[in-house]
Amino acid sequence: MPAPSNRPLGERTNFLLSQLGFHTAARFTDRLASLGIQPSHFGLLMHLAQGEGRTQQQLAEALGIHRKVMVGLLDDLEQRGLAERRRHPADRRAHAIHLTDAARALLPEAVAIADAEEEELLTGLDGGERRQLLALLQRLAEHSGYPRGVHPGLRRSSGPHGMG
Repeated sequence: MPAPSNRPLGERTNFLLSQLGFHTAARFTDRLASLGIQPSHFGLLMHLAQGEGRTQQQLAEALGIHRKVMVGLLDDLEQRGLAERRRHPADRRAHAIHLTDAARALLPEAVAIADAEEEELLTGLDGGERRQLLALLQRLAEHSGYPRGVHPGLRRSSGPHGMG
């Protein structure tokens, strides 16, 4: 086991990533509140926008989350009028999940909020540095074991900081 390091927190990658993650998650949550959604809702809406008509089970598997968490998230979206369950055309026991017109109207606003948050976070970096940071973070994320584009907090709950 290596000797303990006395490096200050400001020189520790894990601390800096945690600090920035906490900061941006809190701001993103606050900004999405104006639309009546949480980051977990935003994430699921984005996944639905990429392929409507999947079953709850297919979505849960794609996102790597428990089906009960998926049911809770979909219930929330249905109550907000942003998603609807329809009978699946090929499986009478399953429901196909679709966005509503309200969700299609809300998504561009939510994406604009996400883009603004990212822009503010990266203000101090030029284009090349942004691309380099993104590539490095993607490499690190690939080794995390989580599905690409899925926030690990989603597996635990559908609470306010569940997905971003």
